[in-house]
Amino acid sequence: MDIIISNSSQEPIYQQIVRQIKKSIIAGKLQAGDPLPSIRNLARELEISVITSKRAYEELEKEGFIETVGGKGSFVAGQNYEFLREKKLSMLEEKLNEVVREAKFLKVSRAELAEMLQVLYEED
Repeated sequence: MDIIISNSSQEPIYQQIVRQIKKSIIAGKLQAGDPLPSIRNLARELEISVITSKRAYEELEKEGFIETVGGKGSFVAGQNYEFLREKKLSMLEEKLNEVVREAKFLKVSRAELAEMLQVLYEED
């Protein structure tokens, strides 16, 4: 599992871990039932505190992304399609909000923005 920690980020380390694991699950890189590194192994790999990796896993479990089985470890939780779709749509909305804010800052009209989106959508 590839997790990159940025020490210069304003985002706390545990949130960086949570965000990247959720992104991997939503993107399908991690599938239901896939094992995650143990809390200690994750801490060792990322050179962070065990407390930080434990906090990240607790957050992921609270949000329903992972399940922890005593004595066996943590695994990607089974997700239904609608739940994943809603999460992906939420992430898309966040990105679109960023684009809209930037467009307004640059004084790009709604029509120009729609035209850009249309061109990009048709490219694929």
